[in-house]
Amino acid sequence: MPRVLIVEDDLDVRRAVQLGLRHQGHEVFAVETGEEGLEQLLPFRPDVVVLDLMLPGMSGLDVCRRIRDRDQVPIIIVTARGDDVDVVVGLETGADDYVVKPVQARVLDARIRAVLRRQDASLPDGTRPRAETHGELVVDRAGLVVTHRGEPVTLAPSELRLLLTLSASPGQVFSRQQLLEAVWEHSYHGDIRLVDACVKRLRNKLGEGRNPRYVQTVRGFGYRFGTS
Repeated sequence: MPRVLIVEDDLDVRRAVQLGLRHQGHEVFAVETGEEGLEQLLPFRPDVVVLDLMLPGMSGLDVCRRIRDRDQVPIIIVTARGDDVDVVVGLETGADDYVVKPVQARVLDARIRAVLRRQDASLPDGTRPRAETHGELVVDRAGLVVTHRGEPVTLAPSELRLLLTLSASPGQVFSRQQLLEAVWEHSYHGDIRLVDACVKRLRNKLGEGRNPRYVQTVRGFGYRFGTS
């Protein structure tokens, strides 16, 4: 039974989401503030954190940063406005996905199950060949371990899945929509900022500069994994 930690200050929303997710088969622990959410990370050990961005006291963005400093647990942020800049900032801070209020339990349940499937980081065809070396980058698909210049790279589930998807076909150009469907399992348009934010985080963790070697942009098309 997946364990979900909800951090939401609105009592009605918190109760509705809690009841809805429990009905979907999740074990749920709900708190009101970011400080309480951070305190429950260790004792509750959630599989997913559902985090409202608008919180009293410590903001949702600060909570997201604090979690990412210590843990790679999947984070789904909740926002009242789907086109708000906070969504992009939240994704770039380390969130794996987002939902817009009013939150529907079935939609949130689908996002939770998708992000949990990404944790195993298996490729679409289920294959897991031995470790691959791409210059100074080593991708061990069987062990789900990534090293760069001999040092381990800690990746969130979405970042790892993105890297595995791109590196499985070096040189192949993937559109943002293709990556959205392969990594996030979103079959509709409009969430390409999930892809762009994840690419930015992945590049930062790989130490990519202004001319990325590994995750390259193909203007007007999408992204590819560099072969040089």
